[in-house]
Amino acid sequence: MKSTVETLSPTRVRLSVEVPFEELAPYINEAYKSVGQQIRVPGFRPGKAPRQVIDQRIGKESVYAQAMDPAVQANLNKAVTENEVNALGRPELTEVKPIEDGKPFEFVVETDVTPEFELPDFASLKVTVETGDVTEEDVDADIESQRLRFSSLKTVERPAAEGDFVQIDLRATQNGEEVEGGSVTGMSHEVGSGNLLDGLDEALVGMAAGDEKTIQSTLAGEQEGETADVEVKVTQVKERELPDLDDDFAEMASPYDTLEELRSATRERLENAGRTGKANEARAKTLEALIEAVDLPLPEKTVGDEVDHTRGHLLEQVQQVAGGFEEYLSMVGKTAEEFDAELRADVESNLRQSIILGRIARERELEVSGELMTAEVVRQAQQRGVPQDQFQKFVDELRTNGGLQQIAASLRQQLALEEVVKEASVVDANGNELTEEDLFPGRAKAAENEAASADADEAESSEDKTEE
Repeated sequence: MKSTVETLSPTRVRLSVEVPFEELAPYINEAYKSVGQQIRVPGFRPGKAPRQVIDQRIGKESVYAQAMDPAVQANLNKAVTENEVNALGRPELTEVKPIEDGKPFEFVVETDVTPEFELPDFASLKVTVETGDVTEEDVDADIESQRLRFSSLKTVERPAAEGDFVQIDLRATQNGEEVEGGSVTGMSHEVGSGNLLDGLDEALVGMAAGDEKTIQSTLAGEQEGETADVEVKVTQVKERELPDLDDDFAEMASPYDTLEELRSATRERLENAGRTGKANEARAKTLEALIEAVDLPLPEKTVGDEVDHTRGHLLEQVQQVAGGFEEYLSMVGKTAEEFDAELRADVESNLRQSIILGRIARERELEVSGELMTAEVVRQAQQRGVPQDQFQKFVDELRTNGGLQQIAASLRQQLALEEVVKEASVVDANGNELTEEDLFPGRAKAAENEAASADADEAESSEDKTEE
């Protein structure tokens, strides 16, 4: 096989391939075998008819035509490898000559390729993240949210104020006619929550049980956007009663015996969450800085194909959720042009990320360990609620549909990003440089525990051998 490469643009090449006729024998033999199984020739069992008989029946050209596709695919893969072409997307067959006895088989393909680009010095990437410090106010706010979960409602004989709960009757009319589905009785509503009609919360403040008022508001549902008169009647006002912040509350709301222990545990939880958030922010902003620092032209055909594929997949989901694309656009408040622009931006961002991190992974020879792969598959199975007895089936499905390869590629990109994060300059808002423990919280401790466990296993093994 001979092949040549012609550069059409920084992101596209043309491959011309010539395969000697004698190298086509495996594909021609397989084609004769396949055709022989399909036709019925009197006097011969299926698949046993000689080639001369098959040629007389359907013609040698038809058999050769069936051999062309596998011959193209196999030799295209060889040409891509031999010429070190980093193909993107699906190559496009632009020219192919029929197979003829004794003559070379020639075909031409065009394909998008990964463009040449320079990687920046990772140490030059400057990233600033939030400090993530936990204040007493943060602890107070979290405990207050815990306190709210254990609150109760008490009926009061006074006008409603923001934060109170009211029981109300509503009746919407237009031109004196009641709006279909526009009446409700005995509804509980938190004043100030803003999750019902426009203007309702403002009207409720100062109303007591038995008070009535009519407001103008905008309807939702089938009459969305239309204005109606809404009669509001308050039948009950309740205030929220919060438990006292003391040791009894701590014992009731948590595993701790005292309020001080609860505060300490709350602070620790918030600090852990802050460390995780800081690390995630560092990774996200480092990736943004990396992509911004790389001048990377994208192949238009690959981008367009991926946009079409993603749009088709999204439209299938949209039809299940919203019933139609127009209804979905109305639901999310976007025009078709805005939807397409955002979709294209996402596709381009993901493609840039994949190309850049993929190159870093290759240059640094990063490989995904079996332990990491297993842990991620287990995590995804748990996230999707796969029962334990169905786990192997889940893995088999991933293997069949290419899911395992996608997981491995994603993990490899994560390893590549970690390499960049380690070398980048990452500081918090106070100018303090983040340590490796800040960037990868808990990893050093986990490594220590793993090493200690390994040492313990080795010591136990040595004791067993000594006893023997």
